[in-house]
Amino acid sequence: MDHAFGSDFTVGIEEELLLVDPETLLLTPRADEVLAAMGTPEGTAGHEAYAAQIELRSPPCRDAAAAGQALRAARAAARAAGATLMGVGLHPADDDGDSELVDAERYRRVARMMRGLFARTPEAALHVHVGVPDPETAIRVFNGLRSHLPLLQGLSANSPWWFGRDSGLASARYALVRTYPGRGVPAAFPDFETYVAATRQTLAVGGIDEYTLLWWDVRPHPRLGTVELREMDVQSSVEDAAALGALVQALAAEAAEEDRREPAAPSDAIAMSVFCAARDGIDATILDGAGALAPLRQVARATVERVGPRARELGSDAPLDGIDRMLATGGGAGRQRAAHAEGGMDALLAHLARETRGD
Repeated sequence: MDHAFGSDFTVGIEEELLLVDPETLLLTPRADEVLAAMGTPEGTAGHEAYAAQIELRSPPCRDAAAAGQALRAARAAARAAGATLMGVGLHPADDDGDSELVDAERYRRVARMMRGLFARTPEAALHVHVGVPDPETAIRVFNGLRSHLPLLQGLSANSPWWFGRDSGLASARYALVRTYPGRGVPAAFPDFETYVAATRQTLAVGGIDEYTLLWWDVRPHPRLGTVELREMDVQSSVEDAAALGALVQALAAEAAEEDRREPAAPSDAIAMSVFCAARDGIDATILDGAGALAPLRQVARATVERVGPRARELGSDAPLDGIDRMLATGGGAGRQRAAHAEGGMDALLAHLARETRGD
């Protein structure tokens, strides 16, 4: 497999944002119009699968603060192009099946694979890419990040509402996307060659010729030279997105220094802990990186303290401080429920639009 590895722990953040009507704050399929008017550098913004959604991307950055600033600039450009943005994993009031796909071959192809599953409602994710120097380091980082998936799922949970009602989960989006093939916690690999062989076999079984259609929660991305932490809920706050980016970057740097070939826990155990994190969010009890059970808040604070020196070396210590703020406010899911308790659905939608604007 050709690859572009060769970077030393750069960080890039991709966020999928919903497009909503400025008055009703309901979904509006204006992606073509907004992207045509943005005028940003190539690669900064693009389509996602749904016409009521765009993806904004930072370039590879030395630190998470710079990546966050790039996202702020991209959001400002989208607003200047007439967009009203909403950073939320699922639109709280959207109707089941109310979605319009982007007219592109990639998304038509995915729709043929997913059939009715793909037509439910737009879902919006946050992806963090960390550049790594070589394929074997990529596998060490990939294996290491697997163990931290429950923590990252719980911290990022930002979709408690779906189809007009509280789902009872902190991330209802988690439940929706798990119905797609190629999702979830992958197995660990002893080396890059084994990863390539397993990927080729899986693609062949599915009749797929493109490895980016394997949507694992974390995956090597040889074409970009990164390891990609996927499937977190998108954040309404850029500060929260940058905090998560800083944490992933520091955890990747930590994992690169380890030569642990055995995973801390099997995939099934990690996946069960990820479910608990998606259900309970900040209040979850999860597996920590070593395979022990502990409250998520405790795991988060211990992890931030441990990787803090690496974050300082990378220049990402200031954004990493945002993890404490997320814990204090209950994360995106906690803030959504508080807004709804104060004023119902109208207040919740207004809250999400304000946070996404940066107010």
